[in-house]
Amino acid sequence: MAFSRRQSLDSKPVEMNHLVNAMDELLQRSVNESIHLQLRLAHDLWTAEADPNQLESALLNLVLNARDAMPDGGTLVVETSNQQLDRSFTNAYENLLPGDYVVLSVSDNGCGMPETVISRAFDPFFTTKPIGQGTGLGLSMIYGFSKQSHGHVLIKSEVGVGTTVQLFLPRFKGLASEAEQSFQSNAIYAENGETVLIVEDDPAVRTLVSEVLGELGYTFIEAGEASDAVPILESGQRIDLLISDVGLPGMNGRQLAEIARQLRPELKVLFITGYAEHAAVRGGFLDTGMQLITKPFAFDHLTSKVREMIEA
Repeated sequence: MAFSRRQSLDSKPVEMNHLVNAMDELLQRSVNESIHLQLRLAHDLWTAEADPNQLESALLNLVLNARDAMPDGGTLVVETSNQQLDRSFTNAYENLLPGDYVVLSVSDNGCGMPETVISRAFDPFFTTKPIGQGTGLGLSMIYGFSKQSHGHVLIKSEVGVGTTVQLFLPRFKGLASEAEQSFQSNAIYAENGETVLIVEDDPAVRTLVSEVLGELGYTFIEAGEASDAVPILESGQRIDLLISDVGLPGMNGRQLAEIARQLRPELKVLFITGYAEHAAVRGGFLDTGMQLITKPFAFDHLTSKVREMIEA
């Protein structure tokens, strides 16, 4: 059980070319001998603003994905560039502002992806890999990192030709004043200290939901199982929304919701369930003020559902 406010990144000025060069040996070791890894680093590259540790993790994940797309070998290119985004581009994406961005691109000439796969590539737990060979969280985590960094990630792919993933990070423009930093740290949607209790036994899912809530600016409390959540519900801690997995070990999510409603009759509840459980939660499962979201879910779907329930 852990309590946390917004999970802020340790954003700082990052010289992306230096970071990529420093990772070159690791990246070379991460691909097999049949893959030729090239670095194409722009001269006069702007300084980016990002969390360098998260950026390193994102780059490694993108390289590993590109490697897996070329089982028979090929060429993998890591490239950096400067790019100015205007409103004709940014208006198509939520919370993306026009301006200067530093772009990290990872390209392969592997199998490529059809549009049906591209459209779901950022969904948590969506993966084309066999069971046991990856969680499907890699690209969704990179998407979350880009959004929390006030950037963007874009996939371009063609079946039989290859794939390019571009990570856009804002150009560093100098240290903001204390007043500006305070304003930037304010909640995007939370207005009155709204608090969400997350009850989920899978750490990866719990982290994912926490990151979405943090990006929205909500305070959140985490519990790994129902028995950890009950004392929180019994306390005087403010809770505006309970998000609970249905299939918790021991006391399940529906039983927890019953207890929660006895203690807090007006509490709103959002259940998370897998496809396999979905059929079991029809017909009378949801009372007034309860909703359900099915895994795998997109970031935008979870975001809109949380906002809808809290603001109702």
